Amino acid sequence: MTEDGGGDADLVRRRLLESGVRIAAPGTPGSELAEGLLPEQAPALDAELLLSGRAQRLGPYDHAVFKPRWGAFYRTCLEELLRELGIDTLVFAGCNLPNCPRASIIEASERDFRVALVRDAVSRVTDSALSELAGIGVEILDSATLNEQLEVARTG
Repeated sequence: MTEDGGGDADLVRRRLLESGVRIAAPGTPGSELAEGLLPEQAPALDAELLLSGRAQRLGPYDHAVFKPRWGAFYRTCLEELLRELGIDTLVFAGCNLPNCPRASIIEASERDFRVALVRDAVSRVTDSALSELAGIGVEILDSATLNEQLEVARTG
């Protein structure tokens, strides 16, 4: 892996990186988490730690993992971290469903995690994509339903 984390990028992005384009390189604003996602009192992201393949704890329930490819499980410590934490269900939100969210959902399903997708918290959603994901057992729900389910789980 290169110093900036681009050495394990997929072929399309690797060629772009080799041409000199910098995409979310460590230390640039694009490499930081979006405002509002970090818990209060979270430390700054540690690029060296993350690029080494280890997870960084950001809060009591929050961790960061460097993801070199489309899928969140590909060459990362994510599965090990989730298993250590006793997590068996993953709920997905994000941008550009055809790319990273979809790859990560497939990888999670292959690892026997229960998987849900919050359809109004993901961009580039199509009915055919939702149908395909439902066909592999992904629960499709909206954010209001998720919030209701979380409230029921919290209050018993």
